[in-house]
Amino acid sequence: MRMRRLGRNGPEVSAIGLGCMGMSFGLGPPADRREMIALLRAAVDHGVTFFDTAEVYGPFTNEELLGEALEPYRGRVFIATKFGFKLGPPRGPQPAGLDSRPARIREVAEASLKRLRVEALDLLYQHRVDPEVPIEDVAGTVGELMRAGKVRHFGLSEAGVSTIRRAHAVQPVTALQSEYSLWTRGPEAEVLPALEELGIGFVPFSPLGRGFLTGRISDSTTFDKGDIRGTLPRFTPEARRANQALVALLGAVGARKRATPAQIALAWLLARKPWIVPIPGTTKLARLQENLGAASVELSPDDVREIDAAAARIEICGARYPEQMERLTGR
Repeated sequence: MRMRRLGRNGPEVSAIGLGCMGMSFGLGPPADRREMIALLRAAVDHGVTFFDTAEVYGPFTNEELLGEALEPYRGRVFIATKFGFKLGPPRGPQPAGLDSRPARIREVAEASLKRLRVEALDLLYQHRVDPEVPIEDVAGTVGELMRAGKVRHFGLSEAGVSTIRRAHAVQPVTALQSEYSLWTRGPEAEVLPALEELGIGFVPFSPLGRGFLTGRISDSTTFDKGDIRGTLPRFTPEARRANQALVALLGAVGARKRATPAQIALAWLLARKPWIVPIPGTTKLARLQENLGAASVELSPDDVREIDAAAARIEICGARYPEQMERLTGR
């Protein structure tokens, strides 16, 4: 597995990481714990060093899963986690709003350290920007945790350019995590240029369009109870039918490159900037191996321009989130 540096002065991590949310949360019933431990350890064996989780995934259970699975590899892996949501009753099913108060950040960090079984959190993201707490206070609190040796790097998720700049002025930001793929290209206009200017790495989540860009989801696909895709406008049967044009494009390029649509979608991200590290998620070993194979797919600048030009002629149907969820992003 090739390695990449997260930003100008950040850590070196595997060029493709592993998003772990779906193992415990958000895509239907949690996967079998023993199978997921085996998958996480297989990922390490295949060269993955970058793993992504969060307190809210479960909640708590995803961090606990990674803590158990990756404890034998301490020092060889880099685990990112997140704070920023107010949770309901203990182990309740849903977050109950935003909460990035300094006391809450410190509380989450201490609990995440225990669940992940580590001495320091490699990368601690603010999961969503909390409009009730100045970002300077958030950055300052994480900076205090860094100086105390409890956190190594500070990150933001789904933040807008103004918030990124204000946070970075208080405590340098190592990475921004936001949704980015061939069908979600919002970060390109303002966010990516700002990250390049500031030397901040970029971690696209849902780089395969929550599975749609793999070509394995059709308008007749049904989603389990608890699978958030069933609530998203872009995953209505009508939208899925209309958006197959993008999958067809990936398939056509893949046929020439002897690669799958998923591999082309990931290779396209890797080709855009050397400091972009996508984190596709999966619960299956075969899909993990397929995704990691994207690091060996070479897309030339001409290939990227061809994909961009063709994608620009495809109108994506459906918003990525319902309106109330979209309001939490891009602040």
